[in-house]
Amino acid sequence: MTATTRAALRSPALRLAALTALAVLAIVLYLFTDLPTRWEYALDIRTRTIAGMVIAAAAVGVSTVLFQTITANRILTPGIMGFDAVFLAIQVVVAFAIGPALLVSAPPLASWTVELVLMAGSIVLLYWWLFLRRRLDLHVIVLAGLVLGVLFRSVTSFLQRLLDPDTFAIVQNLAFASFTSIDRELLLPTGLLVALAIASLWPLRRALDVLSLGETTAISLGVEHRRTVMHVVVVVAALVAASTALVGPVTFFGLIVANLAYGAVGHRHLRSIPAAIAIGAVALVGGQLILDRVLGFSTELPVVIEFAGGLFFIILVLTGKAR
Repeated sequence: MTATTRAALRSPALRLAALTALAVLAIVLYLFTDLPTRWEYALDIRTRTIAGMVIAAAAVGVSTVLFQTITANRILTPGIMGFDAVFLAIQVVVAFAIGPALLVSAPPLASWTVELVLMAGSIVLLYWWLFLRRRLDLHVIVLAGLVLGVLFRSVTSFLQRLLDPDTFAIVQNLAFASFTSIDRELLLPTGLLVALAIASLWPLRRALDVLSLGETTAISLGVEHRRTVMHVVVVVAALVAASTALVGPVTFFGLIVANLAYGAVGHRHLRSIPAAIAIGAVALVGGQLILDRVLGFSTELPVVIEFAGGLFFIILVLTGKAR
């Protein structure tokens, strides 16, 4: 292998192109392999599943990269911080106060809108109050987020114990992500919201790279730190809320795709963000392809993702690569 070839293989742009091609290949294989006789119906179901997976991969991957940028930490994710806990808390409070009928019978778009507004609104309001009004240090805010995440989970667990068995089963079903039972009605609004949120980052593409150097350095280089961080928090809140309302909470998925993206193309956001989306699509579509066609639905994809993500989290901590 020549030096030119080795240099080309180390090129972040080439690696990003390879990841994108791998994602496209996984999508094509999932769509067209093992089609039954009634291929129109199967293709329709598979198209819906792939659309949901790609939207979820984009939302989770981008939100994790952005959150790790503003916190300067490779193991913190919105899920670990407890953003997803807000979703389950909303479901439990509604079930406890009104009953499970509303959770089951409410129109999907109405439920999605309410969950989106409550989740994103509460996250943005909290960070706006702590970061802009109280002007606390970002690390203090991260610590506050961790504590509030534990609080939300504790309150949710306590309220679940007070529910009757039928209501508890309904709420528990909502606590786990599902990539194969996505409501088609929610794909378009979720996709548009995710696309708009990611597109709003384009004016910040250079500021994000500077922001990852730390607050002091970013300010000295002319970045309006608080305004930029608050913009990122709004985008992260919108992406997490949209993804969670569409497929359910996933805690460790973002941790995996973000760190793999850094390893593949580096930390420049013009490359790491699309790389995280591509890796997320490969993981979800390729993982579902293996489970469906090779293992025969022997387990659920979110279970595998959370197990692998937990191991990955431990490895990052033990190897000292958390920063």
